[in-house]
Amino acid sequence: MRVENSVVPNEQQMAAFAEPGPDGPIFMVNLLKFREKAVYEDGRDTDLTGREAYALYGQAVVKLLEKHGGGPVFGGSVTHLSLGFVEELWDQVAIANYPNRAAMLAMVTSPEYQECAVHRTAGLAGQLNIETIAAGALSGES
Repeated sequence: MRVENSVVPNEQQMAAFAEPGPDGPIFMVNLLKFREKAVYEDGRDTDLTGREAYALYGQAVVKLLEKHGGGPVFGGSVTHLSLGFVEELWDQVAIANYPNRAAMLAMVTSPEYQECAVHRTAGLAGQLNIETIAAGALSGES
């Protein structure tokens, strides 16, 4: 299995993201890898770490999640790999809930999101963003 962090989706991922997706709520699992020092695309000088820049983004996104019918589910720092192997661990895991894929697409294409996303790209070295739905015994389905 090859794993590759990225900051923006490729064309194929964006096209799939625009599809209707599963019925009902989705949970986006974000595996985040931060830059040591934030790097802003506009060249601004900053003393922020990547984690600090991403935290600015996170504060704004929580409000946008709620505006679009979703919300934060979990956020935590990665401390240990208990099973398997990766060359380098991610720094943080965040899970966000959306009522559906369309709500997430509406959020990430909104002007408010674009404004705060500069902190996301400044702070991230890369991430994996995995769409999930509740299923099986954990969700109460039979």
